[in-house]
Amino acid sequence: MKTVKKTQLTKDSIWLKEPEDHDFPAAQDYLELLFQPDEVQKMVKKLKAAPTIIKKSKDILRASKLSLLPETNIHVKENLKKVEKNKKLSPILLVRGEHELIIADGYHRLCCSYYLTEDLEVPCRLI
Repeated sequence: MKTVKKTQLTKDSIWLKEPEDHDFPAAQDYLELLFQPDEVQKMVKKLKAAPTIIKKSKDILRASKLSLLPETNIHVKENLKKVEKNKKLSPILLVRGEHELIIADGYHRLCCSYYLTEDLEVPCRLI
C-alpha cells in the first residue's frame, strides 16, 4: 500500500465535518448491548445534536481502554485505503462511560487514524 505523507494529514484532509447518517444506527446497535433500548434512544438523540469537537487519536484510544487493532484488520485496512484514495472518514461517536470512554461508532476509523499518526486530530461527537 502506498503510504500517505504525514505532512498531508490534517483533520480536514481525512475527516468529514459531520457523521454520516448510517453511523447513528450503527452506534445504536452497539450501545444496545450495553444499555437499555430507551436509554440508548436518548443517547443517539444527544449524539445527533452534539457539536463536533476535536480530540487526538491517541487520547481517545487511551480513554477508551481498548486495544489498538492490528493494521491487518480488514476494516482498518479498508479505512487506510479510503484515506489513500482521498475519501474522507466519518467522525467518531463517543459516550462517556463510568470509568472509560465508549466508542459507539468509529473504532476501526480511530485505529486507522492512529496508524496514520497518533497525534492526528479526530473530529468526534461526545456525550
